[in-house]
Amino acid sequence: MDSSPDEILVEIPYFVRVYKDGRVVKIAGTSVVPAGIDPNTGVQSKDVIISPETNAFVRIYIPKTANSNVKKLPLLVYFHGGAFIIETAASPTYHNFLNLVSSESNVVVVSVDYRTAPEHPVPACYDDSWEAVKWVAQHVNGNGPNTWLNDYTDFSHVFFAGDSAGGNLAHHMAIRVGSENLGRVSGESLNLEGIILLHPYFWGKDRMGSESDHPWTKAVEELWLIAHPGTSGSDDPLINPDKDPKVSDLGCSRVLVCVAGKDVLKDRGIYYKVILGKNGWKGDIEVIEDKEEDHVFFLNSPLNEISCTLRKRICSFINN
Repeated sequence: MDSSPDEILVEIPYFVRVYKDGRVVKIAGTSVVPAGIDPNTGVQSKDVIISPETNAFVRIYIPKTANSNVKKLPLLVYFHGGAFIIETAASPTYHNFLNLVSSESNVVVVSVDYRTAPEHPVPACYDDSWEAVKWVAQHVNGNGPNTWLNDYTDFSHVFFAGDSAGGNLAHHMAIRVGSENLGRVSGESLNLEGIILLHPYFWGKDRMGSESDHPWTKAVEELWLIAHPGTSGSDDPLINPDKDPKVSDLGCSRVLVCVAGKDVLKDRGIYYKVILGKNGWKGDIEVIEDKEEDHVFFLNSPLNEISCTLRKRICSFINN
């Protein structure tokens, strides 16, 4: 007897449910909020379609202090998380977080939307993210398609950041900046000064640290297989930077990695510093652990003391 099409092939709590007939239900991360003026911070935001073919867009944030006649501001290009499967740049979680980051760090933010799996499996998210980076780079000479970036952005101080899967994307986009020489556009410099990896989604075949008995270990591996069914496995260079021959091409001089003590991804984040060092990357890297916290706690409770402290780290790193 044939099984029911309603049979669930795989379900990852809080993320996704995949049925035998191919239907996909995303359990979280589907809510959206419009861009506009944030009443709490005064930050302005708007959405800009950058690829009519894929409908990819970015949400740009400008702090209320922005004044092109006084001083242009650093740029933070942010990649949202969600295991490459859930969330968007219009998610209330990320919208609220980036309003705070833009206001507190006095920085222009470009939040990148990208196609998600399993409808659009990896490498769609990497392709869309790179298109967004190249779109940003069009503005270096002040003649790009978006006046906010032309008027308010100091392209000598550019940073990439992301949480979880977005941290993975920020890492790979920085490698592409270094390996594809995107630092020179129209004769002027797009200076990727640093990257900020918040609880980055890195993995590997061999267990390390607390991974052996962590309750989320199996889910991490299953999520990657759903996102990238064509993967070579947990040692795929896209998910394991220790297996990536291009890792030393990281196109920035500074890195901040934040990890959480209860997070299944903690040990990979800490080991990232070792990977860069042994592969000859010459920049400065700092790894900070919030020992009593879990994965992306700063998104779930943005106004508590430890979340505020994490945003202060971001501010300090950008404005150092």
